[in-house]
Amino acid sequence: MASGKRYALGIDFGTESARAVLVDVTNGNEVATSQYVYRRGVIDERLPGGAKLDHDWALQDPADYLEALKRTPREAMRRGKVKPHEVIGVGIDFTSCTMMPIDTSGNPLCFDKRWRKEPHAWVKLWKHHAAQPEADLINQTARKRNEKWLSRYGGKISSEWFFPKALQILHEAPAVYQSCDRLIEAADWIVLQLTGHERRNACTAGYKAMWDKDEGFPSELFFEALHPAFKHVVDTKMSRDIYPQGTKAGEITEDAAKLTGLLPGTAVAVGNVDAHVAVPAATITDEGKMLMIMGTSVCHMVLAKRKQAVEGYCGYVNDGIIPGYNGYEGGQTAVGDIYAWVVDNCVPESYAKEARARRKDIHDLLTAKATALRPGESGLLALDWWNGNRSVLVDADLTGLLMGMTLTTKPEEIYRAVIEATAFGTTIIINQAVKAGVDVKEIYACGGLTKNPFVMQVFADVTNRPIKIARSEQACAVGSAMFGAVAAGRHAGGYETIVDAARYMAGIKKERYEPDPERNKAYRKLFKLYEKMHDALGRDDGSVMKHLKALKAEAITGELAAPLAEPAFARSSARKPKPVPAAVKARKPAMEAKPAAAPKVAPKPTPMVAPKALQTPVVSKVPEKEPPKAAAKKAAKKVAKKAARKAAKKAAKKPAKKVAKKVAKKVAKKPAKKVAKKPAKGARRR
Repeated sequence: MASGKRYALGIDFGTESARAVLVDVTNGNEVATSQYVYRRGVIDERLPGGAKLDHDWALQDPADYLEALKRTPREAMRRGKVKPHEVIGVGIDFTSCTMMPIDTSGNPLCFDKRWRKEPHAWVKLWKHHAAQPEADLINQTARKRNEKWLSRYGGKISSEWFFPKALQILHEAPAVYQSCDRLIEAADWIVLQLTGHERRNACTAGYKAMWDKDEGFPSELFFEALHPAFKHVVDTKMSRDIYPQGTKAGEITEDAAKLTGLLPGTAVAVGNVDAHVAVPAATITDEGKMLMIMGTSVCHMVLAKRKQAVEGYCGYVNDGIIPGYNGYEGGQTAVGDIYAWVVDNCVPESYAKEARARRKDIHDLLTAKATALRPGESGLLALDWWNGNRSVLVDADLTGLLMGMTLTTKPEEIYRAVIEATAFGTTIIINQAVKAGVDVKEIYACGGLTKNPFVMQVFADVTNRPIKIARSEQACAVGSAMFGAVAAGRHAGGYETIVDAARYMAGIKKERYEPDPERNKAYRKLFKLYEKMHDALGRDDGSVMKHLKALKAEAITGELAAPLAEPAFARSSARKPKPVPAAVKARKPAMEAKPAAAPKVAPKPTPMVAPKALQTPVVSKVPEKEPPKAAAKKAAKKVAKKAARKAAKKAAKKPAKKVAKKVAKKVAKKPAKKVAKKPAKGARRR
């Protein structure tokens, strides 16, 4: 490379892998990329070593993150033929809330042999949903105490966030909680490894840890109400020193230089969240433009000047994405993951054989077949809750649903139905923002799913909005590189603000997806049905989905689940008797009947009383005749006795084989009358 060139390095730590991108600071050109797929990936069944995990757990091994730091920067520089001294700044982003307990040296507790077999000592990935009871407790306590900060997060916080996960550690593994020096977001931990400084970033603190730049964290009294030992969680396990996005966290240390191949002294930006950092990389620096970061899940980001609570959103944070704006975040916990589930579980071998013959992968084959269908043609409708619901219901206990299947349903119809369902879910999220006064005029998209034109067209048709695509396929990593250039500053060849960096380093593609009016008309009908199912099953505390999930937990663990409310349809089906019309009440019977005397019944043990919701309404306390059930039992006994006597008589007439042979011989010797008078030996006399 010619001397004088300046580059910024962005490293995007995703769910399954980490990607590094080297970007030309002057024009945003990507000169090289590198990827490292985590060796252990998502740990959701067993810990390394064999310990089985409960359902809804999702962990990771931080050793994979260090390996990514070791490999990806070196590989990117080698491929781009870039020298370490030409890299002026580094930025990193991470999934969130992905957090871990660390010791006084900054090492994860799971690196210590003493804690290796303890699940709570490992990294809790963003999609770890086992802290739902803790999230429920936080929400209930906040409502009871009228905590004002709860409205910033749409009235409900998620089990994916920092404090539910921290509280779960305290509840289930108090020794881990007491032994760890701090609990830290993975984004901040990576910065700690690179610079030697703990710098908590405003993005993760604001969106995932209930922090506000004006009000700070919730009070100690609130945390104490959750658990006495949780009172000082911020000061003992976190930090009140929060750094805004674009701030320089520090510089590459000597140890980090050996690990990464970068030059000591290279500027490092404070950490960021993978979805949020992509916003400026898609050229969005003002309000009214929503970005969808589309991959295994989808995050929805939109900027606005106004502060307005939006029900079910993950909150709004002032300066959380772009300085001077409130950044609003919504999301869907599974999108690409659901498409992959269909491919992995709903496709017969005949389709795999056809895909091989046509030299396509299964996704491409299903896409081609699904494209040929018209909206509504399959007769299917799905709820996209395979991994719970983040927005707008904020409930990890909800589960997926596919409705309308018949014996002729085909895999491509299922594939199309789940794609449509995820687009309907996005429409719910958009409508919720607009309803609250946060305008969404345009939609932008980035991420792996933008490579599928069919998926993007369905989203455009369903939302009835054009969709623009970010220029880079690695928008998150490019966004991190942009913040790295800001951390370096103008004096080093970088930029003063992220808005300045976006003018030169960000871009979008020329092509865009326009909504089709006819398809949108058809989808509006389907969306109404989706909305009905969404509210009927998603806003019901006694949802059938939750009952099924509780039964699953009981079957797996052998422990009884906490009692749940009845499903709404069951509650509504218990109809009250119709009132007797006044005209009927006024009638007198032809003959007044005297009430029958109550039969004398022996006292019985007091039965266990069922909950009121499960009790059958009593129609008549004193029956005029014997209860039907009792009468039926008596009649049944009589019939049974009669049948038994009849069977016995019939059996008596049939002598054993040996006896029958003797009788036959005697019959041959004696007259018929004498034989008839003498019964066979062993037979019953009448």
